[in-house]
Amino acid sequence: MTDTKKLNQHAADWWHTEIIDMQPGEIRYRGYPIEELIGRIGFADMIWLMTRGELPTAAQSELLEAALVSAVDHGPQAPSIAIARMAVTCGSSLNNAMASAINVLDDVHGGAGEQAVELYREIAARLDDGMALESATQAVIDQWQQSRGPILPGFGHRFHPIDPRAPRLLALVDEAAERGDINGRFAQVAREVERQLAARKGKPIPLNIDGATAVIYAELEFPAPLARGLFCLSRSVGILAHAREQQCQGGRNKGPMPKGWLWDYRGVPQRSLDRE
Repeated sequence: MTDTKKLNQHAADWWHTEIIDMQPGEIRYRGYPIEELIGRIGFADMIWLMTRGELPTAAQSELLEAALVSAVDHGPQAPSIAIARMAVTCGSSLNNAMASAINVLDDVHGGAGEQAVELYREIAARLDDGMALESATQAVIDQWQQSRGPILPGFGHRFHPIDPRAPRLLALVDEAAERGDINGRFAQVAREVERQLAARKGKPIPLNIDGATAVIYAELEFPAPLARGLFCLSRSVGILAHAREQQCQGGRNKGPMPKGWLWDYRGVPQRSLDRE
């Protein structure tokens, strides 16, 4: 191989990918020419193709889209939405506002779906080893709470007594399982976790949006980290809508509290440098 060919190959290998192939006048995603995809597949299909390498079945696409639709927005009280709106009032563009908001979708606000997939998969692994559902769930809950704290991701909600999104998503999972489109085991796992949490707490700790979408992502065999990425994709739609609405409403330097409302100061009383 000549030195020029070696250099060209080195340059080509620097960023190697199985996602996109492109030449002048040609664009292919996972081997499919873009002109064949445009107008023939939906956005959920494209997300699946790009992240998984193949096109989904119709049933897989429907479940993925349901999960994406369900988590789009949860109002300005959600930190990510509030941050987007505040950023706009500080003069940020829509892309800056979206970036500011998406950057806080981390372990606490935005990471519960990924963590719930991990929780479910730990239980499923024990089922694969022959444990019964009840004992496997009990063992994993105990282990999780000892190592990661008392809160189980995907259960309970600080605002909704019952998260209205979760039952609808589980119903779609049940329907898909009855048709044989998916296994349905992760819905069983989630319900058993919910049952045992209620028994331990002495009150219902219902499945929330993160736990319900995690059921879908686990059933569809998405890796746990992608569950968080998919939530970010979903929530970015709400973030964009709120940022644009705030842009249209106007307002300058709107902080987290309305004018006239002040924080509670709990430091030392007023003092002076004057020692007289």
